[in-house]
Order: sequence, then structure tokens, then C-alpha cells
Amino acid sequence: MNWSYSIGKVRGTELRVHITFFILLIWITVAAWTADGMQAAVTNLLFILAVFACVVLHELGHATMAARFGVKTPDITLLPIGGLARLERIPENPKQEILIAVAGPAVNVVIWLVLTLVLGAVTQQGALQSLEDYTQNFWGRLAAVNLLLVAFNLIPAFPMDGGRVFRAVLALFMDRVKATQVAARTGQVIAFLFGYWGLVGGGPILVLIAVFIFLAAGAESSDATMRSLAHGARARDALITSYLSVAPDDTLQTAVNAILHSSQSEFPVLTPEGRFAGILTRESVMAHPEPEHRQQPVSALMIRDLPSVTPETEMETVLDAFTGKYVPAVAVIDRTDRFMGYINRENIGEWFILSRK
Repeated sequence: MNWSYSIGKVRGTELRVHITFFILLIWITVAAWTADGMQAAVTNLLFILAVFACVVLHELGHATMAARFGVKTPDITLLPIGGLARLERIPENPKQEILIAVAGPAVNVVIWLVLTLVLGAVTQQGALQSLEDYTQNFWGRLAAVNLLLVAFNLIPAFPMDGGRVFRAVLALFMDRVKATQVAARTGQVIAFLFGYWGLVGGGPILVLIAVFIFLAAGAESSDATMRSLAHGARARDALITSYLSVAPDDTLQTAVNAILHSSQSEFPVLTPEGRFAGILTRESVMAHPEPEHRQQPVSALMIRDLPSVTPETEMETVLDAFTGKYVPAVAVIDRTDRFMGYINRENIGEWFILSRK
């Protein structure tokens, strides 16, 4: 995710913090300091950090259960609205998806039990209405938040945990794509209700959550439909074979000329022997428009170590290659290591639209 920064790894999963999370911390600290002084600011800051530690443990619960089914979790990103664990894929077995989805809330239940039974935290009636009150018991407030996380995440608003359970249950009785579409529409209806509640008095965070759920549900539905269409398709079906290429030793002026005389967004970088070396993007060249950069070699700006597939590679594998870190294109190379062309996100989208029956 753009604008996020790594803070370490846990069992192969990278922990990342989005810049907006730091903005949230600053806002909460300044607001508390202005209203009640330094003690309130420090206490509320520590409380928010404790809450997000629970969120990280929640996401690691998903990752741990997913690992049991051979699914890796490349990274977890902290956002102001919570955590986001990015699984490399969602198991198609509905029972496995249910177990992965409920593993996160189960961690919060365990945290609540530890806070209650070990630390003696008491979750008082109305505690959720006074979470911002730093004079309330710290552990009691944290216990209340974990109960809130359990209840909130089990709302059947796809792609939240409860929504994934809902989709998995539907998939026991219908096609997975149809189940995803039903769950996504349900999630968007709930998102609309969240947004309305936020606008009439629930607060801006609810509106932000509503927007996230609405957009994420639509994206998940489109992805499920695309992956269904990808069954039986091969990389060659979306292969771009007509293109302008540049060489690693060409100057950026050569790339500028190519940009001006084509509509390409990506330019394959090929060695004199015709081997694939990387991709030069229109965006990277346009980011250095100054004349003094024009004599730099293309190799200085090209993106290396991109995924490569063969023409017979399944389309689902191609889609997986675009998941995660920024990948502008996937190279298609035959068994003799000869470059045959490339596939970019735009062409995947065009293939998806034109392949529908």
C-alpha cells in the first residue's frame, strides 16, 4: 500500500504503518493535551497504541490460521480505521475461509479474557461511551475495546470478517462467484447504513469505514468474477505483442521520443541479445522532465526483477503476480528465454471486459 512504512517483520509477515495512522496519533495527542493537559495526552496516546497492538494481534490471528492452510500473509498494514492483513489468496474451501475469518475475533476474545481474569479489568456498563475519558480504568477500557472489535468485525459486511464468514456459508450452497456477489451487495448496503449513521451523528470515522467497506466490497466482487473467468485462460490470451522497446544503454531522450510517438505506458527494456532486462514506465520518465536527465541511461530508471511467466501460464497465476507490491507489468518469456511480450493491468482489464459472454 502506498504511503505506508515498514516497522519490522513477524514470522515472515511485514508490519507496515500507513502515514495516516501517525496523523491520527498526533491529532489525538494534541486534542487531549489542549483539553486536559499532558497527563491526558500521554494516557490517551498509550491507550491508542495498546488498542492498535490488539489490532495487530487480531490480524496475526488471521495470518496464523491462514498459514495452517498454506496461505502466506505478505504484510499487515495499520490504518486509522484498523488493520489490514493481505493474504496472498483466499482459500476456495469455505470451511477454511470461515476458520481464517473467525481467527481474528477469537484473538480479541482471548485478550479480553486475559485482561479480565489476569489483570482484573472490569468492563462496566457504558464503558464504550467513555473510551476517550482518560480517568477511566486503562485496562477496563482496553477490555471494552476488544469486545467492541469482536462485535464490529462479526457484522456481515463483506469484506470484514463477518462478511467473509457470510460469503463462505453462502458458498456451501451456491457458486463461489455468486456467493461473493451476494455478500458484496449485502456489505455495500450495510456500508450505506454506516455512512448514514456517521453523517447524522455517529462521527467521521464511521463515514470513513463505510466508504472503505463499500469500495472494498465492490473490488472483491470484481476480483472474484475475474478469477472465475480466468479458469482455463492462459497468459497468451492477454499478451501484448505490438510495442516499442528500449535498451538498457539507451538514453532517456530515446525513451522521451518513444513516449511522444506512442501511447504505451510501459516500455520493455531488452538487451542487444533480446533478453528481458526490466520495464521503463512512462510515469518514471515524466517524473524527471528536466533536460539534465535526458542523457541518463534507461537502466537508471527501469524497474528490475519483475515477475515473468510463459505463454501457457494459467491466467490466475498472472493475476496473482499483480497482487501486492507495485508491479507495472508481467513479462512473458518462452521456454528458450526469448521475450515474447508483456501483460499490464490495463490489458488485463480489457481482456476481462471483452472475454465476458
